[in-house]
Amino acid sequence: MSPKKKIESDTAVPAQVLMVQGTTSDAGKSTLVAGLCRLFARRGVNVAPFKPQNMALNSAVTADGGEIGRAQALQAIACGLPLHTDFNPILLKPSSDTGAQVIVQGRALDQMEAKTFFGQDGERIKEKGGYRVKAMSAVLDSFERLSRGYDTLFVEGAGSPAEINLREGDIANMGFAEAVDCPVIIIADIDKGGVFAHMVGTLALLSESEQARVKGFVINRFRGDIALLQSGLDWLEFYTNKPVLGVLPYLHDLHLDAEDALVASPVKSQNSKLNVLVLVFPRISNHTDFDPLRLHPQIEFNYVSVQTLSQSPLTSGELPQADLIILPGSKNVRADLDFMREQGWDIALAKHLRYGGKVMGICGGYQMLGLMIDDPSGVEGEVGDTEGLGYLSLVTELKPDKVLRQVTGELSLLGEQAAVKGYEIHCGESQILNPDLSQNSPFSLTVESEAEEFSDGMLTKDNQILGTYLHGVFDSPQACTLILKWAGLNHAQVVDIDAIREEQLNRFADQLEKSLDIEKIEEILRS
Repeated sequence: MSPKKKIESDTAVPAQVLMVQGTTSDAGKSTLVAGLCRLFARRGVNVAPFKPQNMALNSAVTADGGEIGRAQALQAIACGLPLHTDFNPILLKPSSDTGAQVIVQGRALDQMEAKTFFGQDGERIKEKGGYRVKAMSAVLDSFERLSRGYDTLFVEGAGSPAEINLREGDIANMGFAEAVDCPVIIIADIDKGGVFAHMVGTLALLSESEQARVKGFVINRFRGDIALLQSGLDWLEFYTNKPVLGVLPYLHDLHLDAEDALVASPVKSQNSKLNVLVLVFPRISNHTDFDPLRLHPQIEFNYVSVQTLSQSPLTSGELPQADLIILPGSKNVRADLDFMREQGWDIALAKHLRYGGKVMGICGGYQMLGLMIDDPSGVEGEVGDTEGLGYLSLVTELKPDKVLRQVTGELSLLGEQAAVKGYEIHCGESQILNPDLSQNSPFSLTVESEAEEFSDGMLTKDNQILGTYLHGVFDSPQACTLILKWAGLNHAQVVDIDAIREEQLNRFADQLEKSLDIEKIEEILRS
């Protein structure tokens, strides 16, 4: 019995389902699903997002105590729903060029569980007992629950369905669509060029049954007069015998949470009053933490990477001048700390502090500022330990059991208090040594689901270095304003990232109503 028939055999009516696949990564799948979710939710439809398998380092903690990709968190917000692990049942978080942490229905597998899940021989696509069978089982389990709980599901694919080397054992694109028998639309980014070749080539590389379930195309990020594109649209429809469901314009300054790619800061005036740098590690995670700073009108914000420095006049090991340097989260803390030292950034950081600059570490960056990071179980790579930067009397042990929790509380800085909320997502357990000698804990937090109170973070007595495990700390307007005051920006404007997100979701949904054939999409959903 097929999964679709199993769903139909239950008393509950299964949801209408539409899957969005792309010709490439970053074609616009995540954003289109988020926009469709908001558009249909505004029309009173009981709608939810779904992504069978995601590979990303930006993630969010769910209300049921698990972990999903950041894009699915945005899509859930677009639906007006609390975050849930069923929205993204398989999440892969790369920890090296060849390894990744496997998260199944919100829970990270330890090494032995992962070996069992993938198959002892490491063959990802082994049909009996290997990755595909077990991962698809989890995917269908989550999908069936959602199908019974919602009227409409918008599903996001991953990468491209035409990646030949990944076709066997696919659970993220057509493999899933075939399993649940859902229609598919394909989106392509015209701004990259070659859009018609992308769409025709993608379709040509699909099997006959997969081609049949493709119900239309969407072209994304078009600039200029659409009349100049019309002959190409007519040809595409004639050649493929499939409709173009819409052409979405290039929307400048569309600020929505990125799934993984670092997003450049918007152009600002020359009157910025605070210069903030975020160091980009090879395994940087949850960089959406910094969107409120990136969009702040009074902040000159920059991500600093090997690539950006190679294009600057600075000599090797130098960092641009800044008021505040932030060490972000990392999926491989010890390796990224080694990388930091290889670049000479540790020396540049020490110079920055000598000249009175401020430093902040979040999650993995917080651990790096301590005395030692120990990984006795090989959670993030080779067993061993790495000496920290030594600025905080903190030692960290990486453990297989991940801390996942949503928290609320209060931040105390400069003799002032501010409400704060956010989430923790880390494998490290940190111990503070001699807390009364050199620093204090600035955060008083409560776990939302358990009413458990605890202290978090460290602030040095000289008031220069601040560390915390709390992701999303800048999302709280009062806390963000207070941290900026600590960093040197008095009278900071209030930036409410939640309000910005709502405005942008509605803006994009408005554009979809203008640019897409919504009646045709509703017809596809009913088919």
